[in-house]
Formats: sequence, C-alpha cells, structure tokens
Amino acid sequence: MRIIITHRLVLIASCLAVLAAVAAADDVYARKAGGFARVSGTRFMVGGRPFYSDGFNAHWLMYMASNPADRSKVLDTLGQASRLRARLVRTWAFSDGGNSRPLQISPGVYNEATFKGLDFVIAEAKKRGLYLILSLVNNWEAYGGKKQYVQWARNQGHYLGSDDDFFTSSITQRFYMNHVRKILTRVNTFTRVAYKNEPTIFAWELMNEPRVPSDLSGKTMQAWVKMMSAYVKSIDHNHMVEIGLEGFYGESVPARKQFNPGYMVGTDFISNNRIPTVDFATIHSYPNEWMPGASNAAQVVFMKKWMASHIKDAAMVLRKPLLVSEFAWSAKSNGYTVAVRDHYFRMVYDTIYASVKKGGSCAGGLFWQVLAPGMETWSDGYEVVLERSPTTAAIISQECAKIDSYTPAV
Repeated sequence: MRIIITHRLVLIASCLAVLAAVAAADDVYARKAGGFARVSGTRFMVGGRPFYSDGFNAHWLMYMASNPADRSKVLDTLGQASRLRARLVRTWAFSDGGNSRPLQISPGVYNEATFKGLDFVIAEAKKRGLYLILSLVNNWEAYGGKKQYVQWARNQGHYLGSDDDFFTSSITQRFYMNHVRKILTRVNTFTRVAYKNEPTIFAWELMNEPRVPSDLSGKTMQAWVKMMSAYVKSIDHNHMVEIGLEGFYGESVPARKQFNPGYMVGTDFISNNRIPTVDFATIHSYPNEWMPGASNAAQVVFMKKWMASHIKDAAMVLRKPLLVSEFAWSAKSNGYTVAVRDHYFRMVYDTIYASVKKGGSCAGGLFWQVLAPGMETWSDGYEVVLERSPTTAAIISQECAKIDSYTPAV
C-alpha cells in the first residue's frame, strides 16, 4: 500500500512539474508578447507601454507551413525576425479557390492542412514574442482575391458585372463575412486558443490594397469598410482593425490629391480611416512602380513627401497611429544596386524614427518582402533574402533595435 501511495505521489509530483513547466513556458510567451496591442491616441500600446516596431512582410508563411516539409523556411524566417528585433510581421490569412494549397477551396469549404499551416505560423510567432498582422482577402488576383469571390457568385447564378462588384454585391459580402467569422473563431490546433483570443495577432487587415477604380469618389469603399470593420468588431473585441490601404487621397480633401502619384484608385485615405471601427491607418509605397518614368532621385523625393503628408494627417486629422505597412525598392528599376536599395531603406527608417522621437503618429515600417533561401521562383524583384544581403540586413537590424528600445519621455 505504501509503495502504491509512493508511486502515486511520484506521479502527482511529476504531473505538477510538467504543469509548472508548461505554465512557465506560457508565462514566458505572455511576457514576450506582452498582451493585446491597443490604440491610445496616435500610439500603439502593449501592456501599458508604447509599442514601436519595424518589421517585414512574408505573405507566404501559411502556404509553406501547410506542408511540414517546408516548415523549416517558416522557422528560419521567424527566427530571423526575432534576431533582428523585428517584432511585427504581416502575412496572408487567405488563399481562395483553385490556387496551390488553397485555404478556402470554395465558399465555406476549407482545406484543413492549410488551416493548420496558419495555426503553425501563429504558434511559432507566439513562441518568439512576435506579432502578426493577418490580411483577410486580396484585392489582386493572386491567391484568388476579389476576382475569385465574384466568380463564385457567378457560379451560383448571380450576375456581377465586374470584379468591383465584390464590394457591393450582397452575395460576395456574405461570402466574405463567412470567411471572417471562420478565421476569427478558428481554434488553433497547436495552442488551443481561438484566433479572436490570441494576443500574438496584432491586428486584422480587411483587404490587401483594396481598390475600386469604377468609383473614384471613394464612397463604395467607404460603405464597405464601414460594414466590414464593424462586422469584425462584432465578433472580436480584442483586436485592432485596419483596412489595408495604400494611402491614396480622395475627394474628401481634394487638396491632398497633389501627393498622389498622378492618379486615384477609388479609396480615400482621410474618410476611409475616419471610420470609428478602424483603429489605425496604413500606407504602402512603390515609387518604382507608381512613377516608372521618373528618376531614382524623383522617386525618393516622392516617398519623402508621401510619408510626411500621411504622418501629418494621421496625427492632426485622423488622430490615429500610422504604419508604413509595405515599402520596397525594385531590383528591376533603372540603375538598381543594393547600395541604392539600402539608401532608400535607411531614408524610410530615418523618417519613421524621427516621427517616433517627436511623438508623431508613425509607429513603424514593414518592408516588402522577406524570402527564405531556396524560394528563388517566388521572386518579384522586391524581395530581400537576408542571408544574401548582409548590408541590408545590418540596416534592418540597427533600425529595428533602435525603434524597439525607444522609450518616450513621460
């Protein structure tokens, strides 16, 4: 009897030790992550402290993680982020239709292997104290996007004239809202935490680079953002929401259109971001693409003005934080060298840090994009393979450390 009791005590002690180890690990993760990110005025706050972070985009993380044989690329990339002190990573929570390794095969029908890939990304980011911005659908055809949603509606016998009907059709709105609910209520198979309760998720992005060229007034986008941001908030009270805008100005403040690269896309940086259920603003910048005939010097000047105008408007008009959630310099541009790209990156980072030091609205920048070694076929001309770009990696590391360690005066 004594032997049985002793064995039971040993077993209980062992179980308690395991539970203590798990609790300690969870506590480490919680301290690393610091809790849910919030907005306070023009600042992000985590655990009662201002949060600033530079980071990067890696849209492919879920795709690679969906195949266990490819997960080493995800682990290497998240490990690099941690070593660089880049605390914020933006990636896709969508892959619609007939793509390789789709997430949503058809409306409401999901590929569990791909969903487990997204689970893996979140779980591994959590271990490293990283935050994720998860985008919910694409404006572009890659990975399905609004074009796929419109086609799904047509397949069910609904008449939709153009891809822009994605924003106004009740059927595509329903498809999108069903996807939102599926993502937000998903319980992670690794952490057993529902996404809507996961502090590792920094924010939900409604759409990657939404555009409505058929309605340049911005009113179609305004109605869609108002509806969908409120819908996300109705399910998830924990997380911030941002739209995914590139930053194009619209009709609400016509004078600001002078800062656009010569055209409009049916969005309105001011009015769209003023919606109360949108927590912070974003801009993207691709001067090589937006101003193809301009010199490198003119493209850099454009970017300086682009950032300055949006930082000012986020602070003075929107009174919300701003993220430069995509910026890049193309290897396909005239006169490209790594030194030219490094100079551009440094200028963007310096502008962000200057805003931070002055108590401004800009809280960080995410360059496009990191690729892991062996992903050469994924090249879009903008990628950075950190192991093969030591000077760029050094700049990123310096800037991430500088902004991450900044503590504003109280």
